[in-house]
Amino acid sequence: MASKFKYRGSLLVVGFLLILSVGCEKFEKIKNLCRNSARKESVNEKGEKMGQKIVRSDREWKEVLTPEQYRVTRKKGTEQPFSGKYYYFDGKGLYRCVCCGNELFSSGTKFDSGCGWPSFWSPTSDENVGESLDTSHSMIRTEVTCSRCGAHLGHIFQDGPKPTGLRYCINSVALKFEPESK
Repeated sequence: MASKFKYRGSLLVVGFLLILSVGCEKFEKIKNLCRNSARKESVNEKGEKMGQKIVRSDREWKEVLTPEQYRVTRKKGTEQPFSGKYYYFDGKGLYRCVCCGNELFSSGTKFDSGCGWPSFWSPTSDENVGESLDTSHSMIRTEVTCSRCGAHLGHIFQDGPKPTGLRYCINSVALKFEPESK
């Protein structure tokens, strides 16, 4: 028990020092990281801890994904616009990573952008998605990935609706929908 308290205490000290060094706008992210470290880890259907990073070989990914899921999520492909099963879909619930089950987006943030792919104005948690520079195809874009398994999800653009002004343009094939329980 004492070591658990020391660990939380040290996280709070580190958080406070980070606040001083990076500013108050990062405070919420730091506070969430501290809270999440003290939470009990949930487990997905494969028995893997949800907070735990997943690393698999290409051969292993090919065994658990369809060829199209593999092409898009592991090789940074893109599905054809207006072809994905979640583009016209309006069910209520959560969208998870098809590779690892990480919670990514809520149906409450989905909107019709007209771009041909499911679009969301915010992820369920900033910690669940990663962003990196993508200069492929002679364009400059921001790639969106699953922070747990590194799956390519799509791209983020600055032309979304309020309150964020963001458009997470995501491949349907990279998502698995979990309906709201009634």
